[in-house]
Amino acid sequence: MTTGSDPETTRQSTRRDVMRYGGTVVGAGVLAGCLNSGLVESERPGETGYTVEISPVGEVSFDSPPETVFTRLTHHAGMAFALGRGNAVNAMHAPEYYDALWNQFVERLPGVSLDWTGLYSSWEPDKETLYELNSDIHLADVAGITQLSSWTRDDIDEIATKIAPWFGNSLSDRHQEPAGEWADGYQYYGLWEQFEIVAEAFQEQERYRELATIRRELLDTIEADLPSDGARPTVALIGLSEIESPYVYTTDAPGFLTAHLRPFDPLDAFDSSIGSGDQVDMEAMIDADPDVIFTLGGMVPETDMATLRTELREHAVGQELAAVENDRVYAQGARYQGPILNLFQIEMTAKQLYPDRFGDWPTYEAGAYPEIPDDEQLFDRQRVADIITGDT
Repeated sequence: MTTGSDPETTRQSTRRDVMRYGGTVVGAGVLAGCLNSGLVESERPGETGYTVEISPVGEVSFDSPPETVFTRLTHHAGMAFALGRGNAVNAMHAPEYYDALWNQFVERLPGVSLDWTGLYSSWEPDKETLYELNSDIHLADVAGITQLSSWTRDDIDEIATKIAPWFGNSLSDRHQEPAGEWADGYQYYGLWEQFEIVAEAFQEQERYRELATIRRELLDTIEADLPSDGARPTVALIGLSEIESPYVYTTDAPGFLTAHLRPFDPLDAFDSSIGSGDQVDMEAMIDADPDVIFTLGGMVPETDMATLRTELREHAVGQELAAVENDRVYAQGARYQGPILNLFQIEMTAKQLYPDRFGDWPTYEAGAYPEIPDDEQLFDRQRVADIITGDT
């Protein structure tokens, strides 16, 4: 497999203008095949660069760690944040929305700050704006970018050659099928698998290892105390922007969108006839009758969980749901989560599903991630904060 009007044809070459493959300097359009991810230090005399591989672009060479970071989706922005580069991000999807949401969690990390307000909103990026941003790396999936009608393969190659490489993977979110030329050999990664590769691109392997250790300890704590299958509640993951017709997202689907749920092997209240992202009515909700309802976007500042719960209790059908009757309607954060939100959301989910095993989840109505007593936290906030800020 190979990867996917020039206003700056006379731009002076910089460290980001070329990518090197197999000892030959070539345009970024001539990319290696979809290889296994990994770091390969250059062995050519006098060269200090390094090479990292990621699907779908293959092998990418860097002369030095990137400093300015373009992102499209927030799992990549979250990775930059975890590596101490959150404020080096210059573009992302819906920056005002995600800045507000992310800061609900960041507030619980001592000494850590994040400001994504005013960034370029990059859901459908404009090529000329990418020239203006002049980023050192584009954390975005070329297979996803070329699904946009405004982008061609030639555009992808031009940006990689004249500005900076593409280095991201997004179709692992739901294991979506890549289009055409990207389909052969496309590799799907878990959230933390991809985070390790991105950390290599930034030469931040130690930061990754320290955070991965915290995650492993968190998962060990959970795995040691999970109940048997017969004692697990049924779960519905929904978007409740409209009470009458919520969106349903499957909890057992492959991909990193469920990275915070997978450790619990949840029992989805809906059967396979309901696809992830389908809109259902309240009659379908009562047929599924989940024991627990997770509300996506429930921690966005504009969302009032108290009002939402009241509306469900007062709804002629909604009030009959087991989750409503038993006060088990909970807020969740973001599916496009980076590693730090993933830690918080695993802890949150553990307490929401099994408070008798992992400690109570405070009744959340609005505001920042609740303050959890030190002896009931499932991971150390100060330790995470120190890794992000480099104070370890």
